[in-house]
Amino acid sequence: MDHLRQLQAFVNSATRGSLSAAAQLEGVTPAVIGRRLDALEARLGVRLLLRTTRRLSLTFEGQAFLEDCQRLLTDLANAEAAVSLGGIRASGHLKVSAPAGFGRRHVAPLVAAFMDANPGVTVCLDLTDRVVDLVNEGVDCAVRIGEMADSSLASSKLGEMRRVVVASPAYLAARGVPESPGDLAAHNCLSLDRQRGWMLRDTPGGVVSSRKVSGNFECNDGAVLHEWALAGKGLAWRSIWEVGDDLRGGRLVSLLDDYAAPPVGIHAVFPERRHLPLRVRLFIDQLRQTFGDPRYWSGPG
Repeated sequence: MDHLRQLQAFVNSATRGSLSAAAQLEGVTPAVIGRRLDALEARLGVRLLLRTTRRLSLTFEGQAFLEDCQRLLTDLANAEAAVSLGGIRASGHLKVSAPAGFGRRHVAPLVAAFMDANPGVTVCLDLTDRVVDLVNEGVDCAVRIGEMADSSLASSKLGEMRRVVVASPAYLAARGVPESPGDLAAHNCLSLDRQRGWMLRDTPGGVVSSRKVSGNFECNDGAVLHEWALAGKGLAWRSIWEVGDDLRGGRLVSLLDDYAAPPVGIHAVFPERRHLPLRVRLFIDQLRQTFGDPRYWSGPG
């Protein structure tokens, strides 16, 4: 407790510019603040503040230590607020980025629920399929699906997502059901524009590889491929987040499940792990609770 009071005295003195201002903020005398600063500098073995009768100034070491102390005290306040029923409520502005289709269907409803639970927070939701620059574009949190490339960004896994080959019952009645990836050559496969192939196992439990497919239609919009599959135009390889409701409703049928590739991760990506504002941390927690629950993806539509 003494160490924490010393750090608080240092931060308040440095940011307020005087021992008197720090003492008034903490409800103690300037002498108490002075003793805490003396004890802190003695414990660290370094001078943090240059004190005269008129002003305070930070040493080089004090400036660097101040930034660390401010982060530490903010993290502590956030941690206490998160577990305190009567604690500080999240506030401020939150900017979130997510893939367009996924974000429209699965992130936007969670943003609405989050704002209802945290009325002090305003949100900007940016739905785009390009990879945003979080730091330069002021994005607090981005939702991304797939493997995370090495970067300086921090990330937290929210859940998993798998892709499946689907077709309508009408198409399968007319063209038959493929029993293995080799049977895809005899079917009309609806492909995403410039798609390298569908990731499938060669045998059940075997090695995953990219399998070239062909058909009479390509499109750079996955939502269109989804609609064409529903209309019985051919097979499509789509994410469960997009076709889950149609599978549960019987409008589409999942095929070649024994050959499906392992699921990929859904991640929250953010610029800094040590200093997340409470609003960002609570929003990521809400995403994880939802997307990490298998019942969310397999439950009734």
